Amino acid sequence: MKTIILSAAAARDLDALPSDARISVSNALIRYALTGLGDVKKLRDRDGFRMRVGRYRVLFDEDQTTILAIYIGKRETTTYRRPS
Repeated sequence: MKTIILSAAAARDLDALPSDARISVSNALIRYALTGLGDVKKLRDRDGFRMRVGRYRVLFDEDQTTILAIYIGKRETTTYRRPS
């Protein structure tokens, strides 16, 4: 199992989500940390990965032991235009 770390911004983003979305995103991160399964793709124009959880996206980096969540938000917003 990989350790999940939320950046300060990602923690604020997660807290701001509706409770059902917060649970879905948390469960998806835990599932990915345990099994490596999930709707995850490598980002094309920058380092990192994205995980799709319904209408929400989690942008993160990972190594052998940790997953660092950088941003959590709706796809309809400027998810992919954030500075890297």
